[in-house]
Amino acid sequence: MITLEGSVENIVFRNEDNHYTVARFRLSGSGKLFRDDLTTIVGVLPGVHTGELLSVEGEWEHDPRYGRQLHITNFTQRLPSSPEGIMRYLSSGLIKGIGPKKASLIVDQFGEQTLAILEQQPERLSEVKGLSVRDRNQIVHTWLEQSEIKELHLFLQSHEVSLNMATRVYKQYGRDSINVIRENPYQIAADVSGVGFRTADEIALKLGLPFDSIPRLASGIKYVLAQAANDDGHCYLPERDLLTRAVEALHVPSETLSGALEAVANDKDLFIEQPLQGNSNTESEHPQEGSHSEERHIYYAPFWYAESGSTRLLRLQLRAPSCLPLVSHQLWENVFQLLQQRRNMLLTEMQRTAVQQAYTQKVSILTGGPGTGKSTSIRALLMLLRNRKVRVALAAPTGRAAKRLSEAAGTQGTALEARTLHRLLEYTPHDNSYQRNEDNPLPYQFVIVDEFSMVDILLFYNLLKALPRDAHLLLVGDADQLPSVGPGNVLRDLLKNSELPIVRLTELFRQAQQSHIIVNAHQINNGVMPSLKVERQSDFFFMHEEDPLRGQQLILDLVKRRLPARYHFDALTDIQVLAPMYKGEIGVTMLNMRLQESLNPSSFAQVEWGDRIFRVGDKVMQTHNDYDKGVFNGDVGWIRSINKENSTLKVEFVEEAGPLFVSYEFHELDELVLAYAVTVHKSQGSEYPVVIVPLYREHRALLQRNLLYTAITRAKRFCVLVGQPQALEMAVRNDRVALRNTALAQRLEQILQGRR
Repeated sequence: MITLEGSVENIVFRNEDNHYTVARFRLSGSGKLFRDDLTTIVGVLPGVHTGELLSVEGEWEHDPRYGRQLHITNFTQRLPSSPEGIMRYLSSGLIKGIGPKKASLIVDQFGEQTLAILEQQPERLSEVKGLSVRDRNQIVHTWLEQSEIKELHLFLQSHEVSLNMATRVYKQYGRDSINVIRENPYQIAADVSGVGFRTADEIALKLGLPFDSIPRLASGIKYVLAQAANDDGHCYLPERDLLTRAVEALHVPSETLSGALEAVANDKDLFIEQPLQGNSNTESEHPQEGSHSEERHIYYAPFWYAESGSTRLLRLQLRAPSCLPLVSHQLWENVFQLLQQRRNMLLTEMQRTAVQQAYTQKVSILTGGPGTGKSTSIRALLMLLRNRKVRVALAAPTGRAAKRLSEAAGTQGTALEARTLHRLLEYTPHDNSYQRNEDNPLPYQFVIVDEFSMVDILLFYNLLKALPRDAHLLLVGDADQLPSVGPGNVLRDLLKNSELPIVRLTELFRQAQQSHIIVNAHQINNGVMPSLKVERQSDFFFMHEEDPLRGQQLILDLVKRRLPARYHFDALTDIQVLAPMYKGEIGVTMLNMRLQESLNPSSFAQVEWGDRIFRVGDKVMQTHNDYDKGVFNGDVGWIRSINKENSTLKVEFVEEAGPLFVSYEFHELDELVLAYAVTVHKSQGSEYPVVIVPLYREHRALLQRNLLYTAITRAKRFCVLVGQPQALEMAVRNDRVALRNTALAQRLEQILQGRR
């Protein structure tokens, strides 16, 4: 890290939206490292103007076009003190309408005291001959605004908040930024993307907020509940678990937290509830060790509203009359005969039941593994609905899943093309709401949602709110896959309820039986070790390699050389590596670094951000929902351009409606990670021509049957497992499903049976 001191000679370039600046910098002292003591500095430099004195920290970098320059990571501002410096400062464009001539008038009048007078006695500008009232008002207004920006950055720098984060805070609150932070530092954690509770808590404590104050403890409790939802998928925490986590996060005694919990019991952001009666939550899952079923359940409000609201709306949906015309027994027979004769679709008895049930029942579920005929059942149902002129909508949780549904249902390029649920519900990012709701329901008589295992409780609640009461809803998914990334375990909870119409497809079709991927996936799902016998025409291989480092090299060779050479797969677009964990030699992080080095080693444009390097051509993934941009956690795209002058990077995402180009400012790059390798969890809803999965004992914490099953079923044409047979066996035998704290199943059990 290099530290330099000097003054800003002139601003070469500035992006006013993100404050990315290129400036010429005159070094202080006698050292002549550069001709005329001028060098180029670049970086996010909000509020910096010509003439200012700066102490800067950064790293040297070489730009092919502009040569050697210092990339600034931190800086401290000092106002100029000499009349010459002050005049350059005021005439730099800092104040609109004030150029060198008017700046000279002001400095000639006040000399070295100019800036002090602007700060403390701005009314004295009336003493300057040649300045109009309008000029004086403009100077006072702009100076005040600039002072607020500077004060915010200096204030946040003192709390070790990065310049990028400070810029985000100012964008959120403007001139009220410091007041908001001082009144409630925890507000920035709720409002500003990238600012977590830890940062807000450090600021609060430095501002003197008592360690055991109720505002701090209440914010900490909400933080723990939000983390439990984000990290573990819990809708609530049992009281003892909540207190244990909060003690660790807040470093206060459990007794103090218990008192705080009672003090905020009526807080609108929290719900405290006695456990509901019913056995649904543990029917087929292993309870967590040390769980306490009689403890109170503590909910973060959005999840309580979503659970209880979903239950209420499901009951209304089931009890409301249907809008669909009746179909006689004879008509059903005619429908199935016509499907066989005209479409060559011979449905099994279970598929027939699925189609009939979806048409006759207001809410129904169709579940089953790959190759069991879910897509064929959907196509058959759609033919009937279109014949009966029923208004239908097809939807899925992600763009990738929606695209697959359109392909499977044969609706690509038609009015029936599938959409994401966010698009269907008309999500508006500016106010984080859905335009389709109970007051403005969807204009459809039938809604089909595929890949429903990916739908979390919040999205499900919003779907039910938008569904007309007389409409039908068919939920299609594979309950044996991993649950949603977001909180809840909706599909599993619904499948536990005996009151809901459910069809489970289990029979493998002949075509599916010819795929070793599908056959082995079903074997694994049944707890049976897959066949590892090597067959020349197989689409499924296990490659034994005990050493993780050699396993890494084998994966690199498979991606770059072997699979493209033998099977003509494209190394960059066809092959996806799916790893159980981030850490280790064969974890996601290391594999991404090595795969980038191998597949995209250099580019005409790249940007370093923290410990990451992004290059044009890189495959990247969005890491959290960004509703303003319209991209969501797990979306994968390709970097198409990097513009250092504008400090922006453009990514192309594949959406159901076609390519979506999204621009990122450099300070937003923490939203992106390389995606040559991704976790199995992040791959949900996707399908890839080729999947490579490393399996090693060092991943034992996540070697679970449903994780391996999910990974294998992402492969469309080819699947390769690399690693240790013992690790594969561990995954197949481990049917333990991590329990998520949800009460949707119990709520449904009680309300549908009339007990609540």
